[in-house]
Amino acid sequence: MTVPLRRNRDYTLLWVGQACAEVGFSASLIAFPLLVLAVTGSAVASGVVLAADAVAQFVVGLPGGALADRWDRRRVMLACEGVQAAALASLVTVLLLDAVVLPHLVLVAVVLGACRALFEPAEDASIAAIVPDDQLATAIALNSARSSIGQLAGTALGGVLFAIARWVPFLLDLVTHVIAFTALLFLRLPPRRVERAPLRGLGREVRDGVRWVARHPEIRVTTLCAVVLNLFFSAYYLIVIVLADQRGVPAGEIGIMAAMLGVGGLLGALIAPALHRALRPHIAIAAVFWALTALAPLTLLVPGGYLMGAVFAAMALFAPTANTTITTHQLLLTPDEMRGRLSGVMNVAVGAAAAIGPALGGVLAETLTARHAVVVCVIGMAVVTLFVTVNPTLRRYPGRAHQREEVQL
Repeated sequence: MTVPLRRNRDYTLLWVGQACAEVGFSASLIAFPLLVLAVTGSAVASGVVLAADAVAQFVVGLPGGALADRWDRRRVMLACEGVQAAALASLVTVLLLDAVVLPHLVLVAVVLGACRALFEPAEDASIAAIVPDDQLATAIALNSARSSIGQLAGTALGGVLFAIARWVPFLLDLVTHVIAFTALLFLRLPPRRVERAPLRGLGREVRDGVRWVARHPEIRVTTLCAVVLNLFFSAYYLIVIVLADQRGVPAGEIGIMAAMLGVGGLLGALIAPALHRALRPHIAIAAVFWALTALAPLTLLVPGGYLMGAVFAAMALFAPTANTTITTHQLLLTPDEMRGRLSGVMNVAVGAAAAIGPALGGVLAETLTARHAVVVCVIGMAVVTLFVTVNPTLRRYPGRAHQREEVQL
C-alpha cells in the first residue's frame, strides 16, 4: 500500500527544510542589492555582485548536474547547505564589525550561486528516488508551492529586516540554511552505486547529459519553448514595471503588483495536481503559453498597480501545471544515473533566458516607448505559443499511462 505523500518522512524532511531555506534565500536576495548600494553607493557595484551570483550558477550548472550523478546526492546537498551557512556567517560577522568590502560581497555571491547550482540537480534527482511514480506529479507541484511561499514570505521579510539592521536578513538566511542542513542529516535516500572516477572525465559526462536532452524530441522541444518564453516574459516583466513607474504608480503599489506573480504561482501550484490529472499533456503545456500571450496586452489597458498585479497573478496560474507535466515526464523518462545532468541542463538553459531577458527588456525600454516594448514582447510570446500549439511532437506528448509503460521497460 502506498503511503500518502504527507506521511512520506523523507519527502517531508526535504520539503520543510528547503521551504525554510527558500524564505531565507528570498530575504537575502532582496537585501543583497540594498546592502551593496548602502555600502558602496554604486548601482554598478550592485549589478556586479548580482552578476557574480548569476555567472557562478551558469558556470557550475552543467558540471553540477554531472557531479550530482557521480557523487552521493545527500552528501552534495549537505555540503552545499553547510558551505552556504559558512558564507553567510562570514557576511553577518563583517557586517557586525562594520568591515564590509566589495570583494568579500562578490565572493559570498559566487559561493551562494555555485552552491545553488550544485544543490538543485542533487535535489531534483533525489525526488524521484523518495517519491513513488504515481505521486511524483503531486510532489513536483508541492515543490512549486514551496518556492512561491518562500518567495512571498522572504521578499516581504527581507525589506523589513534590512530596515531594522543590515545584517538581520542575512542572519535569517543563515538560520534557515542551518535548519535545512539539520533536516538533511535525517534524510534517507535509497542506496545507489556511486563509482569513483577522475575529474578529467567530467567533461565527457556533461556532454552525455547534453546529448541525452538533445536525443529526446519532447525534452528538446519543451526546453526550446521554455527558453524563448522565459526570455520574452523576463523582458516583459521589467518593461511593465517601467510602465507602471511612468504612469505614476507608487513604489509600494508596484511592490504589491510584483508580489501578485507569486500569489498566482502559489494558487496555481495548489491546483496543479488536479489539472495535471484532468488535462491532456499538450493542453496542460499549451495553456500557460496561451495565458501569457492573451493576458500580457491587458497591462496596457488596465489602470493602477493593483489591477496590473491581478493580471500578473492570472498569468502565473497555469505555469505550475505545465511545469508539473513536463518535469514528471522528464524524470520518469530519464534513468536515475542521468537525472542530475538532466536537471543541470534544464537549469542552465532556462536560467540563461531569465538572465538575458531583463537585459533585453532594458534595451527595449530604452529604444522604444514602454507600450511599444510590451507589444514586441507579446509578439515574441505569440510566435512561440503558435509553435507550441501546432508542433507535432508536443501534440503527441506522452500521457501518464505511457510514462508508466516506459518506466517498466
